[in-house]
Amino acid sequence: MSAAQETIVLTGCLTPDTETASGGLAPIDKQGLEALIASGKANPAAIKTLKCKTVAEGKFRHANYIRNLPAYIVDEPPGLLGDDTAPNPSEASLAALGSCIAVGLHANAVHRGWTISKLELNLEGDLNITAVWGTGDVSEKPVGFTDVRIGVDMECPGVAKEEIAKLVAHVTKWSPVANTFSRPVNLAVTAN
Repeated sequence: MSAAQETIVLTGCLTPDTETASGGLAPIDKQGLEALIASGKANPAAIKTLKCKTVAEGKFRHANYIRNLPAYIVDEPPGLLGDDTAPNPSEASLAALGSCIAVGLHANAVHRGWTISKLELNLEGDLNITAVWGTGDVSEKPVGFTDVRIGVDMECPGVAKEEIAKLVAHVTKWSPVANTFSRPVNLAVTAN
């Protein structure tokens, strides 16, 4: 095995549309992960500013431009007067939360030398939408998610369920998106 091959960890995660010739997801470069870890430890106060430009396309469909990626579309379902062409904003936030925790689980498993044979997260959130974006019932009530539940189905051969549960708790504690959901964030919205 070459030195380059030794730094790659195949996690064994399989899905029908992402299966590779090696039988798993595209590999994570363990050496690259270790470099990210070292960088974070060397500069623990580093802040990165992420950006997104949201452009209304019509009705409640919006194109979101992030880095130089194709537009990420957000829409509303017909019950909320949209065309149902994409997730709505609240669903997209659940997807971001699930993806962030899944990335953390994946990275931490690789860091520990674990092989993942299954990684699926099921998320659901409860919210009151009767305010209709401020045009409906604006009586005092929580706006946005009041409860979010995440079920993690993760299997790692040779790793006890208790260890996986500890990893899930650890990753949730350090997930940027989970922290955004669970603590107050300074939010500034201005009209230009």
